Amino acid sequence: MSEKAIARKAELVNEVVEMMQNSNSFVVADYSGLTVEQVTTLRRELLDNGCQLKVIKNNITKRAAEIAGYGDLASELTGPNAIAFSYEDSVSAAKVIYDFAKSNKALELKVGVVDGEFMNNEKIQTVATIPNRETLLTMIAGGLLQPIKEFAIAVDLHSQNLEESAQE
Repeated sequence: MSEKAIARKAELVNEVVEMMQNSNSFVVADYSGLTVEQVTTLRRELLDNGCQLKVIKNNITKRAAEIAGYGDLASELTGPNAIAFSYEDSVSAAKVIYDFAKSNKALELKVGVVDGEFMNNEKIQTVATIPNRETLLTMIAGGLLQPIKEFAIAVDLHSQNLEESAQE
Protein backbone atom coordinates (compact mmCIF):
# COMPACT_ATOMS: atom_id res chain seq x y z
CA MET A 1 0.00 0.00 0.00
CA SER A 2 1.36 3.39 -0.92
CA GLU A 3 2.25 6.01 1.65
CA LYS A 4 -0.35 8.28 0.11
CA ALA A 5 -3.12 5.70 0.68
CA ILE A 6 -1.97 5.11 4.26
CA ALA A 7 -1.97 8.85 4.94
CA ARG A 8 -5.47 9.16 3.47
CA LYS A 9 -6.77 6.33 5.67
CA ALA A 10 -5.19 7.92 8.75
CA GLU A 11 -6.88 11.19 7.81
CA LEU A 12 -10.24 9.42 7.46
CA VAL A 13 -9.78 7.76 10.86
CA ASN A 14 -9.09 11.15 12.44
CA GLU A 15 -12.21 12.63 10.79
CA VAL A 16 -14.38 9.81 12.15
CA VAL A 17 -12.84 10.17 15.63
CA GLU A 18 -13.69 13.87 15.50
CA MET A 19 -17.29 13.14 14.46
CA MET A 20 -17.64 10.61 17.31
CA GLN A 21 -16.28 13.05 19.87
CA ASN A 22 -18.29 16.05 18.64
CA SER A 23 -21.65 14.28 18.48
CA ASN A 24 -24.06 13.77 21.37
CA SER A 25 -24.68 10.25 20.14
CA PHE A 26 -24.20 7.98 17.18
CA VAL A 27 -25.83 4.74 16.16
CA VAL A 28 -24.79 1.97 13.80
CA ALA A 29 -27.38 0.49 11.47
CA ASP A 30 -27.27 -2.28 8.88
CA TYR A 31 -28.71 -0.73 5.74
CA SER A 32 -28.35 -3.69 3.35
CA GLY A 33 -31.49 -4.23 1.35
CA LEU A 34 -32.55 -0.57 1.30
CA THR A 35 -33.03 1.06 -2.07
CA VAL A 36 -31.25 4.27 -3.00
CA GLU A 37 -34.57 6.08 -2.65
CA GLN A 38 -35.09 4.71 0.88
CA VAL A 39 -31.55 5.70 1.92
CA THR A 40 -32.14 9.19 0.51
CA THR A 41 -35.39 9.46 2.47
CA LEU A 42 -33.60 8.29 5.63
CA ARG A 43 -30.82 10.84 5.12
CA ARG A 44 -33.42 13.61 4.68
CA GLU A 45 -35.26 12.61 7.87
CA LEU A 46 -31.99 12.52 9.80
CA LEU A 47 -30.96 15.95 8.47
CA ASP A 48 -34.35 17.36 9.47
CA ASN A 49 -33.61 16.16 13.02
CA GLY A 50 -30.07 17.57 13.27
CA CYS A 51 -28.32 14.31 12.38
CA GLN A 52 -25.96 13.12 9.70
CA LEU A 53 -25.73 9.69 8.04
CA LYS A 54 -22.34 8.42 6.91
CA VAL A 55 -21.33 5.16 5.27
CA ILE A 56 -17.80 4.45 6.46
CA LYS A 57 -15.66 1.37 5.90
CA ASN A 58 -15.70 -0.94 8.91
CA ASN A 59 -11.89 -0.94 9.31
CA ILE A 60 -11.83 2.87 9.44
CA THR A 61 -14.72 2.89 11.93
CA LYS A 62 -13.07 0.21 14.12
CA ARG A 63 -9.82 2.17 14.33
CA ALA A 64 -11.67 5.40 15.05
CA ALA A 65 -13.83 3.74 17.72
CA GLU A 66 -10.78 2.39 19.52
CA ILE A 67 -9.04 5.77 19.42
CA ALA A 68 -12.20 7.52 20.66
CA GLY A 69 -12.53 5.02 23.52
CA TYR A 70 -15.42 2.95 22.15
CA GLY A 71 -13.64 -0.39 21.69
CA ASP A 72 -16.86 -2.32 22.40
CA LEU A 73 -18.20 -1.02 19.11
CA ALA A 74 -15.56 -2.82 17.02
CA SER A 75 -17.04 -6.31 17.42
CA GLU A 76 -20.40 -5.12 16.07
CA LEU A 77 -19.01 -3.69 12.85
CA THR A 78 -19.68 -6.43 10.34
CA GLY A 79 -21.46 -6.18 7.03
CA PRO A 80 -22.68 -2.98 5.39
CA ASN A 81 -23.11 -0.36 8.08
CA ALA A 82 -24.14 3.26 8.16
CA ILE A 83 -23.52 5.51 11.13
CA ALA A 84 -25.95 8.24 12.12
CA PHE A 85 -24.41 11.04 14.17
CA SER A 86 -26.68 13.21 16.31
CA TYR A 87 -25.43 16.72 17.01
CA GLU A 88 -28.50 18.38 18.55
CA ASP A 89 -29.82 15.91 21.10
CA SER A 90 -28.91 12.47 22.35
CA VAL A 91 -31.88 10.46 21.14
CA SER A 92 -32.72 11.86 17.70
CA ALA A 93 -30.46 9.60 15.58
CA ALA A 94 -31.61 6.42 17.33
CA LYS A 95 -35.23 7.58 17.24
CA VAL A 96 -35.24 8.41 13.52
CA ILE A 97 -33.59 5.11 12.55
CA TYR A 98 -35.84 3.12 14.89
CA ASP A 99 -38.98 4.76 13.48
CA PHE A 100 -37.74 4.39 9.89
CA ALA A 101 -36.97 0.70 10.48
CA LYS A 102 -40.59 0.08 11.50
CA SER A 103 -41.75 0.73 7.95
CA ASN A 104 -38.54 -0.45 6.22
CA LYS A 105 -37.74 -3.92 7.54
CA ALA A 106 -34.41 -4.04 5.67
CA LEU A 107 -32.95 -1.43 8.05
CA GLU A 108 -31.67 -2.78 11.35
CA LEU A 109 -30.59 -0.67 14.31
CA LYS A 110 -27.54 -2.45 15.76
CA VAL A 111 -25.66 -0.58 18.50
CA GLY A 112 -24.74 2.93 19.48
CA VAL A 113 -23.09 5.35 21.83
CA VAL A 114 -25.29 7.82 23.70
CA ASP A 115 -23.67 10.54 25.82
CA GLY A 116 -20.41 8.59 25.83
CA GLU A 117 -21.94 5.27 26.92
CA PHE A 118 -21.84 2.21 24.65
CA MET A 119 -25.26 0.64 24.24
CA ASN A 120 -26.10 -2.76 22.82
CA ASN A 121 -29.11 -3.36 20.59
CA GLU A 122 -31.58 -3.70 23.46
CA LYS A 123 -30.46 -0.51 25.22
CA ILE A 124 -30.29 1.54 22.02
CA GLN A 125 -33.85 0.52 21.13
CA THR A 126 -34.97 1.63 24.60
CA VAL A 127 -33.28 4.99 24.04
CA ALA A 128 -34.98 5.24 20.65
CA THR A 129 -38.40 5.16 22.31
CA ILE A 130 -37.62 8.10 24.62
CA PRO A 131 -39.35 11.31 23.49
CA ASN A 132 -37.11 13.94 21.92
CA ARG A 133 -35.86 16.99 23.81
CA GLU A 134 -38.67 19.34 22.75
CA THR A 135 -41.36 16.86 23.79
CA LEU A 136 -39.69 16.28 27.16
CA LEU A 137 -39.42 20.03 27.78
CA THR A 138 -43.09 20.43 26.90
CA MET A 139 -44.00 17.64 29.31
CA ILE A 140 -41.95 19.28 32.09
CA ALA A 141 -43.50 22.69 31.42
CA GLY A 142 -46.97 21.14 31.50
CA GLY A 143 -46.15 19.45 34.79
CA LEU A 144 -44.91 22.71 36.27
CA LEU A 145 -47.87 24.74 35.04
CA GLN A 146 -50.57 22.32 36.24
CA PRO A 147 -50.33 23.19 39.97
CA ILE A 148 -50.25 26.91 39.15
CA LYS A 149 -53.34 26.52 36.98
CA GLU A 150 -55.15 24.61 39.73
CA PHE A 151 -54.18 27.26 42.28
CA ALA A 152 -55.46 30.05 40.01
CA ILE A 153 -58.78 28.23 39.58
CA ALA A 154 -59.08 27.73 43.35
CA VAL A 155 -58.36 31.42 44.04
CA ASP A 156 -60.91 32.46 41.40
CA LEU A 157 -63.57 30.16 42.88
CA HIS A 158 -62.81 31.45 46.36
CA SER A 159 -63.11 35.07 45.24
CA GLN A 160 -66.45 34.27 43.56
CA ASN A 161 -67.67 32.69 46.81
CA LEU A 162 -66.58 35.76 48.77
CA GLU A 163 -68.47 38.04 46.33
CA GLU A 164 -71.59 35.91 46.63
CA SER A 165 -71.32 35.94 50.43
CA ALA A 166 -70.91 39.72 50.46
CA GLN A 167 -73.98 40.19 48.30
CA GLU A 168 -76.20 38.13 50.58
